Amino acid sequence: MNVNEKFAGVEYQSVYIAFCCIVVWPIIPGIGFLYGGLSRRKSSVALLFQSFMVAATITFQWMFWGYSLTYSETGGPFIGNLDKFGLRGVMSARIGDLPEILFCFYQLLFCAATVQIVIGGAFERGRIIPSIVFGFCWATVVYCPIACWTWNANGWLYNLPSLDFAGGGPVHIASGCSALAYALILGKRKVTGEPSHKKAHNVTLVFLGTVLIWFGWFGFNGGSTLGLSVRALMVIFNTNAAASAGIIGWVFVDYIKHGRRFSIVGACEGAIAGLVGITPAAGYVSPWISFVIGLLTGAACALIENVNTWLNIDEGMDVFKLHGVGGMVGSFLTGIFATSSVSMLDGVTEASGALDGVGVQVGRQLADICAVSLYSFVVSCILLLILKYIPGLHLRITDEAEEAGLDRDQFFGEEIGDTDIFEEFVKRGLSSDTILGQTPNKGSSTDQVQTEPKKD
Repeated sequence: MNVNEKFAGVEYQSVYIAFCCIVVWPIIPGIGFLYGGLSRRKSSVALLFQSFMVAATITFQWMFWGYSLTYSETGGPFIGNLDKFGLRGVMSARIGDLPEILFCFYQLLFCAATVQIVIGGAFERGRIIPSIVFGFCWATVVYCPIACWTWNANGWLYNLPSLDFAGGGPVHIASGCSALAYALILGKRKVTGEPSHKKAHNVTLVFLGTVLIWFGWFGFNGGSTLGLSVRALMVIFNTNAAASAGIIGWVFVDYIKHGRRFSIVGACEGAIAGLVGITPAAGYVSPWISFVIGLLTGAACALIENVNTWLNIDEGMDVFKLHGVGGMVGSFLTGIFATSSVSMLDGVTEASGALDGVGVQVGRQLADICAVSLYSFVVSCILLLILKYIPGLHLRITDEAEEAGLDRDQFFGEEIGDTDIFEEFVKRGLSSDTILGQTPNKGSSTDQVQTEPKKD
């Protein structure tokens, strides 16, 4: 039979979602660039490498059983079954106006990006292989169940109903809370004396990563309508409005807190905070409300700059602050501002919040936030503790390897930046984070080494 006949007249819908898939994919290397720039130079290669390894591993997981556990039509309210195990029956089936294989690929990119966000909780001290094993297991026991709750027609949050347009819960709240769990189980970094400890080593990589993420988010949110409509175009506009507002909110807070000075890293984090905040709301709110959501989320995330200190957890990549807290803010505001006048722009979806007089929706959103936060954090902790005590899968590198850098411990002959300069550091017995012309901190491994004095 000609399997294309069933899509006659609606081929443009497949073209649109296929295009969104292509747009979403750069988020994967974008997160790698962002994390690589935020980390110290001596651990940057590991984060770039993990962006590809996570994508590769989750592709297998999704094909193997991840898609079936999330989207099987005969699944339960908490998790799917194995009816679609190994993509059985998926090749030429139809979901709405789309070939199911295309829908499957689009959702695969969501899962891969989410796992990569979670891995940020292990930066600078987590071993590569255990982090990949954890990513596979986490996708299976955390992401798939929560995504099933949220988007499967049998899911309990779907039928509550909780409003989550493109992943405020499964993608952001779950990844933020799980990254916090990862950092908690690993413990704090041991080497904290270098000036670079809490600073991005390469703002250019941070900027480039943010650009790719922002670009990819147009497909991430825009394709979540699963078809081309006026609503889809509204979603794309809302995504840009919220990211722009997030920059304004974060930079404004930074400008006040830091003596009227600016930060490009802060602007990038503000854009991401705005994108996170609008993710659950993009298909339910108007452009001006999107701007308000982005502004509030950016400012809220900037105001809790010291959340890691308050929690006494070294989650230095700010995954919990940006994705966990940002996702909670966005999900809560969705319950307030959702309106059917926007959701009905696709002709079929009716979703109302407090703005339309459905005040109970705020309570439903709070139930969503609490359930996803608690489940993802607790299950991640349990999973990490199990992996921690499996022979050969110890999660953390040694203290000596941490001081030398994750890249030197886990990779052979690859470093970010000018290799000649790094080799000169090695010859002099210096850390790769030592600043020439500066005396090393007392108590560090380079304490007895004197650098060359500056020449006039």
